[in-house]
Amino acid sequence: MEDESAMQTAVSTNMAIEERPSKKPKLEYALPEGFLDPIIRPSTLVLEDNTPPSSSSMSKQFWKAGDYEPPLNNNQSISHLAGMDHLRVHPRFLHSNATSHKWALGAFAELLDNSFDEVRTGATYVNVDVLDNEIDPRNKMLLVEDNGGGMTPDKMRRCMSLGYSVKSKVANTIGQYGNGFKTSTMRLGADVLVFTRCPGEEADGSCRPTQSIGMLSYTFLMETGKEDIVVPMIDFEKRGEEWEMITKSSHADWERNKETIVHWSPYSTEERLLQQFDFLKDQGTRIIIYNLWEDEEGQLELDFDTNKDDIQIRGVNRDPKKIEMAKDYPNSRFFLTYRHSLRSYAAILYLSLPNGFRIILRGKDVNHHKITDDMMLAQKVMYKPTADGTTRNDHQNQMSTEVTLGFVKDAKDHIDVQGFNVYHKNRLIKPFWRVWNAAGSDGRGVIGVLEADFVEPAHDKQEFERTPVLSRLENRLIAIQKKYWFVRLISLAYFNLNDVDSDFSDY
Repeated sequence: MEDESAMQTAVSTNMAIEERPSKKPKLEYALPEGFLDPIIRPSTLVLEDNTPPSSSSMSKQFWKAGDYEPPLNNNQSISHLAGMDHLRVHPRFLHSNATSHKWALGAFAELLDNSFDEVRTGATYVNVDVLDNEIDPRNKMLLVEDNGGGMTPDKMRRCMSLGYSVKSKVANTIGQYGNGFKTSTMRLGADVLVFTRCPGEEADGSCRPTQSIGMLSYTFLMETGKEDIVVPMIDFEKRGEEWEMITKSSHADWERNKETIVHWSPYSTEERLLQQFDFLKDQGTRIIIYNLWEDEEGQLELDFDTNKDDIQIRGVNRDPKKIEMAKDYPNSRFFLTYRHSLRSYAAILYLSLPNGFRIILRGKDVNHHKITDDMMLAQKVMYKPTADGTTRNDHQNQMSTEVTLGFVKDAKDHIDVQGFNVYHKNRLIKPFWRVWNAAGSDGRGVIGVLEADFVEPAHDKQEFERTPVLSRLENRLIAIQKKYWFVRLISLAYFNLNDVDSDFSDY
């Protein structure tokens, strides 16, 4: 797990506006002279106006966008700080970092997690929607917004940094690694704007309300030939009824940051940019992702048209046969559609939702769904992990979980549905984990659910770390499923079995 000493993104407080460059012939890539030298601390960070343009346009396909080759002999100057080593992070790291999300809906889940964690600061909803881009009407934008406590300017900078997580010290929060915001937003689109409003932290009013805008733009960094990750931000503080700028260094620096954000944003004017705060009322965070990635055929990777109440993905995750089957087998619908439908995936993403908390997708609530409602002949089995498979100590005795499994109600039609939904701290990590890969039809129709807080999820929260504890869990689930299968077959008239032991107490 990354900790607070993990490398931080270079946040610029003094930058000149970059103009969109024209294309030039592609050049061979080489590290510029001095790129790996220690950086000396500047009083201000200067990005010269004559920064050369990139040698080639950035690909609009996510899996090819990392092939960018920067120009040779980039003369962009950065003042140095004496005697201190400094990690420099090239913009291409934003892309390579985001490749941890092989599945686009997994990136949405990271953003939903961030809003879900804001329940402790008063969040009652997260709203996911599709917006028009007023600069480029042909392209759409994504919105993820919640009414949680928002972020102070300092917290905003930590959010836009790499590997920093305040939540790693907060109990019962899902985000732990401090990397999910960057990987998820960059996986869905090349650019993201964050608007956040914080009502003030002190009950006596000594800390005034603040609001901030930050821009993490792969397009801006690539097309202006940047060799470090530069994140323009501007902050405001409320005094009376007016919002006044907070200057970290100088008024001129603040203006340059603002103008850079406006120039590379999807909004035509500063006024239109600042109007986004009107949606936040007293507190909250509004994330807008734009320049969304395309597939190899030049279509958006995300499908907004097939179902106006959903966001779906194209490609291999979309199986037309399963989509048709979902219409005939409603109790198997989530198994058949979660891979391509955000509405289906979001419905089972959390084991439970706090009272009053809503997930809203394209203007309609996502109805939370319990997989146990799709079961018949349900059975509960207690599982306690062990250190060596034979002995248990006091700490391990506290790490137990209840496995609920049963036949899906569509099993009578011999539909090939099976697997366990495995949650960690209320969050779905492995959907329909198929642990028993038997020949023939053995195991078919058995689904299960459990919350396994004793195994650690991987950074993308789509898998668990492969550890001995996970291997023992997998083996035990196989045994549980096998016994259930043979015990309950007679109930479904798969075979004519008699005198089968139905005692599960040894599990």
